Amino acid sequence: MEQLSQLAAAFLEIEDEDRNASLAIASVAVAEGPAPDQQDFVDAISARLPMVPRYRQKIRRVPFDLSAPMWVEDENFAPRQHFFRIGLPAPGDDAALADLVALIMTERLHRDRPLWEFWVIEGLPGDRWAVLSKLHHCLADGISANALQAVLFAGTPPGPRDDEEPAPEPGTAQVLWTALGELASSPFSRLGSLGKQLLSPDRLVRRVAATARGLGSLAAALIPAAPSFLTGPIQRQRRYTLAHASLQDVREISRAFEVTVNDVVLAVISGGFRELLLDRGERPAADSVRALVPVSVRAAGDHDVVDNQISLMLPLLPVDVVDPVARLLTVHRRLAGLKADDGAGAGAAVTASAQRGPFAPIAWAVRAAAKIPQRNIVTVATNIPGPRRPLSLLGRPIVELYPYVPIALQLRVGVAVLTYCDRMAFGITSDFASVPDTAALASAIERDIATMTIAARTSIGDRAPGATRSPR
Repeated sequence: MEQLSQLAAAFLEIEDEDRNASLAIASVAVAEGPAPDQQDFVDAISARLPMVPRYRQKIRRVPFDLSAPMWVEDENFAPRQHFFRIGLPAPGDDAALADLVALIMTERLHRDRPLWEFWVIEGLPGDRWAVLSKLHHCLADGISANALQAVLFAGTPPGPRDDEEPAPEPGTAQVLWTALGELASSPFSRLGSLGKQLLSPDRLVRRVAATARGLGSLAAALIPAAPSFLTGPIQRQRRYTLAHASLQDVREISRAFEVTVNDVVLAVISGGFRELLLDRGERPAADSVRALVPVSVRAAGDHDVVDNQISLMLPLLPVDVVDPVARLLTVHRRLAGLKADDGAGAGAAVTASAQRGPFAPIAWAVRAAAKIPQRNIVTVATNIPGPRRPLSLLGRPIVELYPYVPIALQLRVGVAVLTYCDRMAFGITSDFASVPDTAALASAIERDIATMTIAARTSIGDRAPGATRSPR
């Protein structure tokens, strides 16, 4: 048995308190060639499952919330229960695929078995098909979910299959005994950590100072954003929309204006929200949209670890800035300021502190927070670096990868960005009842990237030797 991290457990608590939330993440892999026979697909993925032990485990709650829930072996594990097949209605385009994804992602995963599913989707144009990989956010974050993609869709066949019988599922007494052991050992673990810090006072002083600066930047999130239709209660049904970009174009923009790829991503998302507000007849004020931006805190060698290892930053998106390039430079300055103040480090300190605390008060706090209306954070925007090399499944090359991010806690729109080889895909999730049409957001993203690409090439041309600078 292994405890969930308290961050992972929080996703379960939020889902339990919000009956309209389904906190599964997903990716959609579009493959070329005829769709495989269902049994061949099930066999191909099942053969790789021993490489990911978590896919054979399910959640067990601990009585009285004495500790976070446990991962335990599912002695009744039946892979076939996790595989489904469905046909895409005509015309089978991106819009039809997105509608079907939204429908599938609306449904929660069953808690009485491992928290993942695969859906084969037939009927895409051009002799293509797709695989929707769905798993609960408590199992993985975006980075580790990507690592799972690489394992499950790798072109190289796996080694010999492990056909050992799963360990017997533990009884309540064993779960309770394990939780009590964790509870008893945690204070000593904290004392040991504190002792190491005290033995290095300079390090401790630097850490405290950096965390204090970062907490100051996080405190800005306590200031409510300007009222808009973007926050409020959500219903069960979702809308999913796609936008596309060339990774080469995005990198060209980042080089030309000396910003990061993530700056470009947040700038075009800002433009999308600006368009969404204008379409609703609302003013895109400077404080309209504060985004929760997950930041990976994984060590260099931990990208294959299946878990949630994220911190956060909380920038205000410059939806009030009209010009896309000016908006990009504003995003760059704001993120640079948050990094200088160690906002992400403070977020990591907060989540790390929660990990070391007893679970019951944290669970109760999450449940209470889920019931309190908030309009401090308006959206979640996550940028996930995907596989750099082409993937394949059963000899069929995967030509596109699309991400899906869930929404909850009064956030009516979320945006996930995933790179794959030379492509970048934006997956936009929204509450169907309050934000039924996100096409304006998707169109603005694609339009702003095109505009900034032209501006980047003009800027590079102006700096070329012998070039004559034209008036602007």
